[in-house]
Amino acid sequence: MSLSPSAPPSRRRWFIYAAVAILFAGGVWYFTVQTSAPKPSMYGSFRSRGNSQPVPVRAAAAKKQELAVYLRAIGTVVPLNTVVVRSRVDGQLLRVAFTEGEEVKQGQLLAEIDPAPYQLRLAQMEGSFLQSQSQVRTAQSDLERFKQLHGQTLVTQQQLEAQQALVAEREGMLAAEKARVEDARRQLDYTHIAAPIPGRLGLRQVDAGNMVRAGDAGGLVTITQTRPITVSFTVPEVDLQKVVEPLRAGEALPVEAWDRSERGVLATGSLRTVDNQIDLATGTLRLKAEFANADEKLFPNQFVNVRLRVRTLRDALVIPVVGVQFGARGTFVYIVNAENKATVRDVVLGPSEGTWQSITQGLQPGDVVVLEGLDRLREGRLVSVLADDPAKAEKAPKGERGGKGKKKQDGK
Repeated sequence: MSLSPSAPPSRRRWFIYAAVAILFAGGVWYFTVQTSAPKPSMYGSFRSRGNSQPVPVRAAAAKKQELAVYLRAIGTVVPLNTVVVRSRVDGQLLRVAFTEGEEVKQGQLLAEIDPAPYQLRLAQMEGSFLQSQSQVRTAQSDLERFKQLHGQTLVTQQQLEAQQALVAEREGMLAAEKARVEDARRQLDYTHIAAPIPGRLGLRQVDAGNMVRAGDAGGLVTITQTRPITVSFTVPEVDLQKVVEPLRAGEALPVEAWDRSERGVLATGSLRTVDNQIDLATGTLRLKAEFANADEKLFPNQFVNVRLRVRTLRDALVIPVVGVQFGARGTFVYIVNAENKATVRDVVLGPSEGTWQSITQGLQPGDVVVLEGLDRLREGRLVSVLADDPAKAEKAPKGERGGKGKKKQDGK
């Protein structure tokens, strides 16, 4: 039916209203009936299949073993002894008898001062000593005659006592001359400069031909005793009892010196001494360890990383450090239960060393702790434990072996 241009306006309005109502009813029917019908969803199907698949993880069983507990610090290598070799007499340096950097023994000749002036002085002192010695003999001989004459009342008591005093005076002068001879001989000996301690020499400070004096600050050369050698380091005040208690019990505390990157051990020694007071400025206690340093890997003033072993835990329950997780609930781990499902287990941590973390509460020996693949885990999620080698695969619980379990799932 068509409306002619001559149709009344009211009829045209009713026709428009009817058409709009029909369109509205059709739209309601489409969205309520068609969209309510269940349709397969590719995303939902993929998601449901993904949740049913086990998550591949790597895991390790908690076990008991010995765990060494260390205190770590940065230390400085300090020579056991350091000596600046100086001349003890003045004179011209005739000869240098050492090579820079060489290792010397105690008493080895290092340098020689011109001995001529000291030889002359010794000869002079020896002459004076002989003269005084002759005078003493003469005075003693006269004293013997005075005693005989005094017995015959030919000399008075006063004369006898005067002769006795003269003998004593001559003997005193003789003792003084003897001391001067010894001093001159000692000064002559000092012209030969010897190493006071064994060790390694530094760089030469004075060349032969120069005048040297006993008060020269720089000296001739420096000797550092490097075998054995010590390392000085500090530990916090809170760790004081961990160190003092075993020392008082007579235990030897091993100390390891590691390189700056902590990739290798330079030397192994033992704790030698502990300072008698805590530094108020830093709140630390200074310690010193001694190392044999037979291969001289430790060098004076070298910085090293120190590991002081204060105790060893017997039968400590340990897991790899990477298995420990931290969150709002505290520290926890994921373990794999008998149904191959991940379960959250709260744990209490003990001391750690290297890649091992001790657990004091929350685990039992043999509990399988997840180490890798943690980002996709949640409580109750099915997992598949991957084995690094056949031996580990045989030890894995039944159904947890990554390779075989995956084949079965694929077969389905």
